[in-house]
Amino acid sequence: MTRISLKGVAKVRSKLADGSIKEYYYAWRGGPLLRGADGRALLPHEPEFAVAFAEAHKKAAFSHTGTMSAIIREFQMSSEYTSKSDKTKRAYDRYLKDIDKKFGTLPLETIQDQRMRGKFKAWRDTMADHPRTADYAWTTLARVLSVAKDRGRIAVNVCERGGRLYAADRSEKIWEEAHIAAMLAVATPEVRMALLLALWTGQRQGDLLRAPWSAYDGKTLKVRQGKTGARVVIPVGAPLRLILNGAPTRSTTILTNTRGQAWTEDGFRATWGKTCKRAGVEGLTFHDLRGTAVTRLALAGCSSSQIGSITGHALKDVDAILDAHYLGGKIQLAEQAMQKLEKHIDGTPPAK
Repeated sequence: MTRISLKGVAKVRSKLADGSIKEYYYAWRGGPLLRGADGRALLPHEPEFAVAFAEAHKKAAFSHTGTMSAIIREFQMSSEYTSKSDKTKRAYDRYLKDIDKKFGTLPLETIQDQRMRGKFKAWRDTMADHPRTADYAWTTLARVLSVAKDRGRIAVNVCERGGRLYAADRSEKIWEEAHIAAMLAVATPEVRMALLLALWTGQRQGDLLRAPWSAYDGKTLKVRQGKTGARVVIPVGAPLRLILNGAPTRSTTILTNTRGQAWTEDGFRATWGKTCKRAGVEGLTFHDLRGTAVTRLALAGCSSSQIGSITGHALKDVDAILDAHYLGGKIQLAEQAMQKLEKHIDGTPPAK
């Protein structure tokens, strides 16, 4: 049985009344269900599938040519969208739907008018009571216009460099030894493993939850970062290696819940939050472990390039983390620097 793979097709799984799972295929996320001439939902192996897919896009192109709706559809067909993780696509879809509803009928000529920048910002500012939401919406709109500009559909992206409403201040938001000890004292083995993986690798939560045992060869852990697509090969430190080598293989993924199943992000987030509460850890997130790993490596004397080779950060981002966001390690770094200076001076004969 041959399955046809068409770029942009969206698959949705639905649980029926009898408990069985049925798959439905749509021309694109938020697009029409692909149906046969008899109205029946089609499957990829059926000859009519490709025809229905082409017809859906033809209708969309005909009805929305030269509008915001058209370039939204084109964005959803582009590699800038299709290459992203399902989580990122879902985040995009939320705002694409709102943008389409608000501005879908705007002609491309109007979209390029500099006066539209003010109107787009006024729309963003209606969400100002939720700054992060407002920024995500603006970023999505700017991305759609950027792709349209790159492909020659428009000549001007009026949403470039729009600024941000939300400014997260994570100053001094690092996990100190007391926080780590408190978590280890109350955490289940499953949560303890996640904590130590984050501290010793500096990777994002989603990437660690997806990491398979096949990525660990006893010496290194290979991670493909979902956000950037970067591939990182991390030498595993002896303490973490000891834990990994002694851990039971209960799933294809390294991290599992208490039932031995791969974590869902929501499930892990809920369990992590409960563990933090039991440990009395407040004001710190799992993501702060990524910055903590950077700080720990810096305190160990690692250079920015060495740190980036482990965590996957660009050099400028490592420097920015140490300089602006994770100030808790600065006093220790300063003390180390002073000790080096004292050692240098003490070891230098006085001038005659």
